[in-house]
Amino acid sequence: MPSHHERRELPYSPEQMFDLVADVARYGEFLPWVAGVRVRSDSDHEMVADLIVGFKGLRERFTSRVNKRRPGHIHVDYLDGPLKHLSNEWHFEPTSHGGSIVEFKVDFAFRNSLFERLAGQVFDRALRKMTQAFEERAADLYPQPLRQSDSGNSNSSANSAA
Repeated sequence: MPSHHERRELPYSPEQMFDLVADVARYGEFLPWVAGVRVRSDSDHEMVADLIVGFKGLRERFTSRVNKRRPGHIHVDYLDGPLKHLSNEWHFEPTSHGGSIVEFKVDFAFRNSLFERLAGQVFDRALRKMTQAFEERAADLYPQPLRQSDSGNSNSSANSAA
């Protein structure tokens, strides 16, 4: 089952990053491969949403439950779609200079073993592109110069297994 883990220090507050990640309805505006979003229900603590993801002519719908604990944690559980399993976690911790440590973890498994093997080949690159899209979106929403002490403070690790 492919899995991925990244931890980054960013110049945005935990509240800002929480708001960005929790705004699932706008994912189609900035996330690669997200072709559509439908929010079925939303409250301060939970959301159920459908994402339509497209890549090279393939389109699939995923339904997920998003559990929100402002401002430090978002957990996503898979409800329906082409996968056997999907789980992801976001953690947002404040730093002493007003930024945050953002930690992202995801793991999933396809029902189809062929898709599983194909995903393993591009999984890490695709997730790095997605996390970069979140960082770029934060820069667009929350313009703030990156302080010299913030640069280079990222730590990421990835593990893919098919």
